[in-house]
Amino acid sequence: MNASPETKPDGHLPPVSLRPERAGDEHFLYEVYASTRAEELALTNWDAQTRRLFLDHQFQAMRQGYRSMFPSGIFSVIELAGQPVGRIVTNRSAQELRVVDLALLPPHQNQGIGTQLMRQVCAEAAAARLPVRLSVLKNNRALSWYARLGFFKIAEESIYEELEWRPAS
Repeated sequence: MNASPETKPDGHLPPVSLRPERAGDEHFLYEVYASTRAEELALTNWDAQTRRLFLDHQFQAMRQGYRSMFPSGIFSVIELAGQPVGRIVTNRSAQELRVVDLALLPPHQNQGIGTQLMRQVCAEAAAARLPVRLSVLKNNRALSWYARLGFFKIAEESIYEELEWRPAS
């Protein structure tokens, strides 16, 4: 993977864009997924092969699950200055705009990319007069980030918190 594009001298990010996932993205999407599980797997005593088998199984289950639960979902690769840096899955319905998944490779986190994307999602939802909803693991460090973006908890289910953002009335 190429080095990440630096922030421009004026403090702004290079252009962030989305493109549909394609067949050739499988390895990249796996890399993004594996990066989201790295902290969790570091707590195990598993050898590299066991970790790889676990990640392979979980990655396939996630992909099949998302496509099954959200057949109209939009599966996109996030690009920064033309280089893939993450993925986002959204699902639009008459009742909501759901962010199913948003993940950036670690070198691209905490640079404003996710914030820029979530603001775009919220602007799209506001134009359609829809709430934005998503689920986050309880105690996930992203909860404070979502709160700063104006999301609030609307439900709690087993290990997840359901969050919502509503456009101003």
